[in-house]
Amino acid sequence: MIRNLIGALVGSQIDRRDGRGGLKGAALGYVAQRAITRMGAPGLLLAGGYGLYRLAKDRRRKRDARV
Repeated sequence: MIRNLIGALVGSQIDRRDGRGGLKGAALGYVAQRAITRMGAPGLLLAGGYGLYRLAKDRRRKRDARV
């Protein structure tokens, strides 16, 4: 179940950056979820760490934009 969430998040981010949506985000999300789950626990830790890094970076950017 976690890998499905990871794939969906990766796919939606790719589609958001692309601006067009479609099959590209879904395909890359599927590949990312399979790669992360094949790596096992270290892969999940790396993916989670990257997610936290992106979250902190986005929050920092929004906070700086308000000032």
